[in-house]
Amino acid sequence: MTRKTTTTVAAIAAAASLSAAALPANAADTISQDQSVRNVVLVHGAFADGSGWKGVYDNLTKRGYRVTIVQNPLTSLEDDVAATKRALERQDGPVILVGHSWGGTVITEAGIDPKVAGLVYVSALSPDAGETTAQQYQGFAPASEFVIETTKDGFGYVSPEKFKAGFAHDVSDADVAFMRDAQVPINMSAFGTKLENAAWRTKPSWAVIATEDKAFDHAMLIHMAERIKAKITKVSASHALFMTQPKVVADTIDQAAKAVSAKKQ
Repeated sequence: MTRKTTTTVAAIAAAASLSAAALPANAADTISQDQSVRNVVLVHGAFADGSGWKGVYDNLTKRGYRVTIVQNPLTSLEDDVAATKRALERQDGPVILVGHSWGGTVITEAGIDPKVAGLVYVSALSPDAGETTAQQYQGFAPASEFVIETTKDGFGYVSPEKFKAGFAHDVSDADVAFMRDAQVPINMSAFGTKLENAAWRTKPSWAVIATEDKAFDHAMLIHMAERIKAKITKVSASHALFMTQPKVVADTIDQAAKAVSAKKQ
């Protein structure tokens, strides 16, 4: 994806954010100076890029958080984990690590970093060590409206005809058209890579689940969140909740940071 495209996606993400996220944070929402966890790293999923986090970024930075957004190459799990580790290395203290969709697999592997104090899964995958991402779908209803088309070299795109219904039905037609045509494909072999680590086994976890998510069976999202013993927040939204529900996502990240900070005192 070119720099020009990335900038345009950022503009769309900002437009899709709820008006509440654009308002200045209230004094009560601003984090205290003695809060120990003040860093947040955001990891996007497949078929998108990091600029979709713009609304969450704006909300959190207004509260006083230092927010870093990872740009996953989506070429392999190893490459995406490496990109996330580079972002973690730049942090000056403990971090809340956040992943959307495929980004959940990435933070599960990368989250063992000692700087990571907590994990937030945003309609995200959470395999165990020794499992693949693909295994998480076994035993659950297929996502009939989320159709992936694979290229000859093994990269996947969401079907253009199914993109709005499967990915972002609560985003305007104009913005969905751009998101559809600006997709970042993922190397489908990444879904078959076994994880070496599962950070949620040792780090506290939170989960935000979109109740109208068409990329996953809802029962699958609940099962994964309950298995990792995450504190669950549900919101009426599509798979694109990281764009359309920035305040709910930011509130959960803030709750995670405050809870972990309180335990450190």
